[in-house]
Amino acid sequence: MPQGPSSTKEIPETGLIPKHIAIIMDGNGRWAQTRYMPRIAGHKQGVETVRGVIKACIERNIPYLTLFAFSSENWRRPTEEVTSLMQLFLGALEHEITRLHENGICFKVIGDLSKFEPKIREFIHTGEQLTAENKRLTFTIAANYGGRWDIMQAIRKMMAQSAELPLNFEEENLTQYLALSYAPEPDLFIRTGGEYRISNFLLWQLAYTELYFTDTLWPDFDEHELERAIQSYQQRERRFGCTSEQIQVAG
Repeated sequence: MPQGPSSTKEIPETGLIPKHIAIIMDGNGRWAQTRYMPRIAGHKQGVETVRGVIKACIERNIPYLTLFAFSSENWRRPTEEVTSLMQLFLGALEHEITRLHENGICFKVIGDLSKFEPKIREFIHTGEQLTAENKRLTFTIAANYGGRWDIMQAIRKMMAQSAELPLNFEEENLTQYLALSYAPEPDLFIRTGGEYRISNFLLWQLAYTELYFTDTLWPDFDEHELERAIQSYQQRERRFGCTSEQIQVAG
């Protein structure tokens, strides 16, 4: 499915069920610490939560799910934690890709992959190739990703591949080079863990996304929590810069 229209250029088609949900999975470490466990135990439990959220999205016919797993700023964390996260990421790739494929899920990773060890990059490449034709759900992991990085890399690619690009180029010239260019803009953004910021995630794509914040820590975020987020989304009036009256007439 090609990328949908830009929400700043035209009013995209919307419905009661979001087509694309983007989530910052926050609170793994705190979940573990409150149980007197090492922080990595929370991240391991978070992998189980990912499985449940994927299943819940499929049951609700949500075609796109994007999860923020590791930001470009997360390298600042203690070396021991970063090393453990990389080992967990590698293990998840090794064990989950076949399962994703068997369930008809298209797997993608966005971000600057150059900092990952070769084995991780190999599993990502193999997983993307294996699942490329699957249509049931497009499941994207953002790893070593940052919204500013995304815009900058898109500009560099655009400039390199468009020899006759006009100085007054438009949005559509750039958006095709963004890391998430294959997906429509998210309808619903969720952040768990009680923080109220988007932390350099999908800065371009979240322009008119509905934001939902919850105190629930990611390992405790289940299908019922997802349903609460969707119900909150269903109560919003998405105007995209228009008035309520205009939306009602158009709708």
